[in-house]
Amino acid sequence: MNPGTMPAREPGCTRRGWLESSSCGFGMLALADLLARDGASGVARGATHSEAPSAGPLAVRPTHLPPRAKRVIFLFMHGGPSHVDTFDYKPELTKRDGQSYDGRMPAQIDAKPVLMASPWAFHRRGESGLWVSDLLPHMAGVADDLCVVRSVHSRGQSHGQAVGMIHTGSDSLVRPSVGSWISYGLGTENADLPSYVAISPASAHGGPRNYGAAFLPAIHQATVVGANGRLGDGRIPDLLPPDGRADTVDREQLDLLRRFNRRHLDRSGPDAGIEGAIEAYELAFRMQRAAPEVLRIDDEPEHVRRLYGIGDKETDNFGRQCLLARRLAEAGVRFIQVSSGNVWDQHGKLREGHAKNALATDLPIAGLIRDLKARGMLDETLVVWGGEFGRTPVVQGSDGRDHNPHGFTVVLAGGGTRAGHAHGETDDIGYYAAVDRVHMHDLHATMLHLLGLDHERLTFRYAGRDFRLTDVAGRVVPGVVA
Repeated sequence: MNPGTMPAREPGCTRRGWLESSSCGFGMLALADLLARDGASGVARGATHSEAPSAGPLAVRPTHLPPRAKRVIFLFMHGGPSHVDTFDYKPELTKRDGQSYDGRMPAQIDAKPVLMASPWAFHRRGESGLWVSDLLPHMAGVADDLCVVRSVHSRGQSHGQAVGMIHTGSDSLVRPSVGSWISYGLGTENADLPSYVAISPASAHGGPRNYGAAFLPAIHQATVVGANGRLGDGRIPDLLPPDGRADTVDREQLDLLRRFNRRHLDRSGPDAGIEGAIEAYELAFRMQRAAPEVLRIDDEPEHVRRLYGIGDKETDNFGRQCLLARRLAEAGVRFIQVSSGNVWDQHGKLREGHAKNALATDLPIAGLIRDLKARGMLDETLVVWGGEFGRTPVVQGSDGRDHNPHGFTVVLAGGGTRAGHAHGETDDIGYYAAVDRVHMHDLHATMLHLLGLDHERLTFRYAGRDFRLTDVAGRVVPGVVA
């Protein structure tokens, strides 16, 4: 653009203030953009996948290397499911059930040095022969689509530490979440939706920090639907006006907002917080038309709803979350997290608790994988299943298992991963990662790699240094890449 054609800025006026004063505010910019795209490009009213933005903080960015996946669906099993009862078959543990364990045990745990076999039988599944227990019969049915990483280890004996590690790569410091880094690195595929959505996240063990942007621009934090493992009415709080209008905003309200924003920026100068608030208003304005249709899962055909277990008491809630995740992925959201709630933490009554949790989540997860595959989306969607840690092979109380970050399982599917493959091993009883160990930083580096991002080059300068998701560690795990 020729600079001589641009109107002159008033002395002392900030860039954002000049834009506001010359364009009737950012709310009106958003409105003008919406009308222009609807009129000029012929985008159908109510379309679920609008054109990706070419400018702004969520503009599509070039990748460092050819991507295998376009997006991530992270199925977070809050509380830590037991790997030795799900995907990590240990015949030695079954053989030595009830015997004393004389190996190394962390001082922080409250468990007896007595081995406890899994109450569920394991079988080889599918053509690949992956070991999956009877606890997860539906995920066993899609075993040939799974990449089971059985040698993950992390930091944090407590939930708070370990949840921080899997979500942000840090067990003690406030850092941007994985979804925020991916949003920052890739932008969004849909200008009318956020790049990152957290469905039913828990308020415990970090709460908003687990899906926050920390020092990254605020636009990259998650938009939240539901809470604490419950989807509720499936609406985004405070998005629509009280009377339900989604297509009109009073000019007077926008003008007032413009004046407030400009006055504050004129007094304070550049301010990331105000910039983030303005960007949030802009996105919310666009979402008022696009989001309600994407969130309306009741429009899905009955056979699709049955695939996710919607309508059945045990699976309805989590099934709705998984179906919403697919719809958001289909609409162009980059990172979608689905949380099961803090229910996999069986320090006692392992059989009862894990059976209940599996009943609620197993069928919807398998349905999600099947649905993505049927729609041709699985190859470009990285599905991640796992908790913050696993459980001990030794018993806690009479029939429970304590936390185990030293060796556990994370399951991947699609997105360029090796299907029907098991990577790494824990020791003979499943306590410590032993073969082809994968640290949490390695898992994050591999996720970014599959999305076309180099974890060492995806950095953000803050407080005088360049930060990255993997801190100063991490390596891509080639064994899980197809």
